[in-house]
Amino acid sequence: GKMAQDMTEKELLKMELDQLKKEVKNERQMVSKTGKEIKEYIESMSAEDPLLKGIPEDKNPFKEKGGCTIS
Repeated sequence: GKMAQDMTEKELLKMELDQLKKEVKNERQMVSKTGKEIKEYIESMSAEDPLLKGIPEDKNPFKEKGGCTIS
């Protein structure tokens, strides 16, 4: 696809309209209801959450492979 800055105003408006057509189909719910459900879900999954408990060194694909020294 084209970058937004290369598009005509008509193309941008059509893109926005397509997005709004998708969004209007979304089922809406009260935040007071969904917020509580989201909180409960997060709390129930916290034991497996790597952001909370960290990643064991042997399972971390991004760990340092070795240092380098500059002399």
